[in-house]
Amino acid sequence: MYIDPIISLSGESVLFVRLSAPVLAFLLLPLVASAQPSAVAKFRDWTVFTDTNAAGKVCYAATVATDKAPRSASHGDVWFYVSNWGSGVASNQPSLRVGYDLRNDIPGKATIGRKSWPIYGVSEEAYATDEDDPALVAALKAGRELRIEATSSRNTRVAYHFSLSGSTAAIELAQSECL
Repeated sequence: MYIDPIISLSGESVLFVRLSAPVLAFLLLPLVASAQPSAVAKFRDWTVFTDTNAAGKVCYAATVATDKAPRSASHGDVWFYVSNWGSGVASNQPSLRVGYDLRNDIPGKATIGRKSWPIYGVSEEAYATDEDDPALVAALKAGRELRIEATSSRNTRVAYHFSLSGSTAAIELAQSECL
């Protein structure tokens, strides 16, 4: 995914999101996915799923948020994924999925330990840049907890915590399932 600043007709600076092929493919997944993904294995707080769509097999490791803030907000289901496509469109692509639209003009933040990466909202999902994906995935495997901060389309600042217990085995199996 690429973020380009552009100037709108009103003179305000806005961000334009150009989606890379993996991000676009992941966004289109619900339109062409099979009836239900299959759970392959569970590793502590992470589960490995496989699915098929028009592009082929999709494998991903996923975990649900262990804490959601603010507690007064309606968050819906909140998941963090690391996805792999058998076609090679995406490999170890981390993403956040929530039950509402995120702001695409205000970057969120993924933090593991003392290291943070910007994430960018696209509808109900958020992604790191392609360049940050490998470092973020390495930190997911080595860390203990992932914290995500983002802004909803209604300007609500949200924060989520995810356990990384079991992430290494789950991410590695999801990748090997789609080789």
